[in-house]
Amino acid sequence: MTQRITADNYFSIVPEWVLYAETSALAVRLYATLQRYADKDSGGCHPSRKTLADRCCTTTKSIDRALKELVALGASNLSAAFTGGFPVTGGFARSVVNFDAGAVTPAAGVFTAVGITLASLLLTPALHYLPQATLAATIIVAVLSLVDLSIFKQTWVFSKPDFIAVSATLMATLLVGVEQGLVTGVAVSLALFLWRASRPHIATVGLVPGTEHFRNVLRHDVQVSPYLLCLRVDASMFFANARGIEDRVNAEVATRCELKHVLLQCSAVNDIDASAMESLEAISQRLNDAGIALHLSEIKGPVMDKLHRTDFLQHLSGQVFLTNYQAIQALTPEVIKVIQT
Repeated sequence: MTQRITADNYFSIVPEWVLYAETSALAVRLYATLQRYADKDSGGCHPSRKTLADRCCTTTKSIDRALKELVALGASNLSAAFTGGFPVTGGFARSVVNFDAGAVTPAAGVFTAVGITLASLLLTPALHYLPQATLAATIIVAVLSLVDLSIFKQTWVFSKPDFIAVSATLMATLLVGVEQGLVTGVAVSLALFLWRASRPHIATVGLVPGTEHFRNVLRHDVQVSPYLLCLRVDASMFFANARGIEDRVNAEVATRCELKHVLLQCSAVNDIDASAMESLEAISQRLNDAGIALHLSEIKGPVMDKLHRTDFLQHLSGQVFLTNYQAIQALTPEVIKVIQT
């Protein structure tokens, strides 16, 4: 005698695998709905990973397609987590094969499913004794089009630190594993970022004759004064580079016996944190004790707002100028007179 299934005894009678299948079906339906949303105005590409999505969308000029695809996959996996379903994702190798074959609609997935079903039913005896290396070779060939070895040459020529990060990530992935390689890449990139940030580019600049522009004295023929040191800080000031800026100012001042003014051009400074603020106060105090005035120029509005919230400007031995040219006119007008004559 069969027992009738009702709402009260449904979960006690229905096997657990059926419940999992139903919840997985809910996740699949949600993914299909989101997939349709992602396909809207998408240009037809359907990658399953960000790398492939970027490649596809670069070809089809559909820039936002990759983000919509990731939103669909993320929401579907979130639904599967709450319903006990299987994670929702797409086959990496299959997506690459579809893209290389010219697939432009989700219908390619249907034909792929039909082909896999027929192969499972009809070709299993013939494929049963194939070694796993054959399957691995198939997948490698499928994704080989995504391998770009030219990045090593490009990064070596363009940026040595980036080459170090790429090489470290690759070696860790090959020798240890994918997750460890990812962590290694992130750690190396952060370390290189802090290393570069701690050594900001600081240029000694001078006035270009016949203009109001200032350029690096090592790259251009400019006019300078022995009484004025003009430094351009090409980075925001924060804890990682505050000491480096302080050391650079001290080193430049130590080589100039007739120096009366130090001018910091802050056109590239977007922010100043507390550590950098302490370094500026130390620079100002040290220069003031040596009889040298510290001046600032071309400070951006948000940075000036932060300075106004402190007493740094009240204790500043010099002035704050709108432009470097105005500072030259006020501090060393003889430079302009020499150029005009």
